Amino acid sequence: MPSAVTLTLNGESRVFDGPASGPLSVAALLAAIGLDTRKVAVERNEEIVPRSRYADTWLASGDALEIVHFIGGG
Repeated sequence: MPSAVTLTLNGESRVFDGPASGPLSVAALLAAIGLDTRKVAVERNEEIVPRSRYADTWLASGDALEIVHFIGGG
């Protein structure tokens, strides 16, 4: 049974269901909110999360995340 995780996401408190298989990772969170991992930068508790670590950076209730989505243009 998945457990709920309460996160502060870009200044807003939000509750996410963790996956049934275990804790919620940054990669799973990005997938849940529909963001492409190649087009975002993630800061967790005031530390940048390297893109290569998204799949193995676990989130816990109380974590604060800032997610910046890159948009191309000309």
